[in-house]
Amino acid sequence: MKLWLLNHLPTGWLAALVVGGIILLALVGSMLATRFFPVLAAGENNDMVGVVLGMFGAIYGIILAFVIVNLWTDLQTARTVVAAEASAVSQIVRDAEAFPPGTRTAVHDRVDNYVHTVVERQWPMMQVGRGDAAVTSQAVDDLYRVLAAYEPRSFSAQAFYQEALDSLNEVAAQRRARISQSHDELPALLQVLIYGGAAVIVLITLLYGVRDRRVRLLFVGSVAALIGFSLLLVIVLDCPFAGDMSVSPQPFKASALARFW
Repeated sequence: MKLWLLNHLPTGWLAALVVGGIILLALVGSMLATRFFPVLAAGENNDMVGVVLGMFGAIYGIILAFVIVNLWTDLQTARTVVAAEASAVSQIVRDAEAFPPGTRTAVHDRVDNYVHTVVERQWPMMQVGRGDAAVTSQAVDDLYRVLAAYEPRSFSAQAFYQEALDSLNEVAAQRRARISQSHDELPALLQVLIYGGAAVIVLITLLYGVRDRRVRLLFVGSVAALIGFSLLLVIVLDCPFAGDMSVSPQPFKASALARFW
């Protein structure tokens, strides 16, 4: 469901759904709480509720900050991995210019197949959390076969050949890292802490008594909005290849690879 929402809804609509939904539930919950328990509006338990809310808020804030920082780091790492993979593929294309025409054409054909397979077949699978290494395995193997069949005869050709081989090894390593990251998500325990903690914080705010109904709803709504935006950020960052903030395949269409599009 999370991946479907990220892939089919703009961030604005997703924010309205998540943040707006949490605010609406909190406001309705506040009105129902004071209706069935009128004593809450008197604020007799505010001292205790304030202490509990402060304690839970501090603990939850630390956990939330830890999760968001790690998810943001993972997103940046994913972008770096994609850029490194695309750069390595581009370098193979450049090194192939020193090869004989037949070998150079064969390398370009295999690179063309690889970048199109990554962008057109593998990327949509990664967007729904089903990145499969087998999709691009054949394209990588074909590149290795072309290089293995080529025997450089001059010192210059050997240097370019070694550079191309090193770049291909880099492509294979970064490809594996990219696919692995497309499967990553928050551990179940952290998901329970983040989403369960948000529910607890909102429920505690319902116990805080304020006689003025408008002030009470403003207080509850403000806390719910903060919680909602925090959860929205977690949801968006938890899926680096889905949504508006996702990692783009554009590096595979730039630089020396632009000729294949």
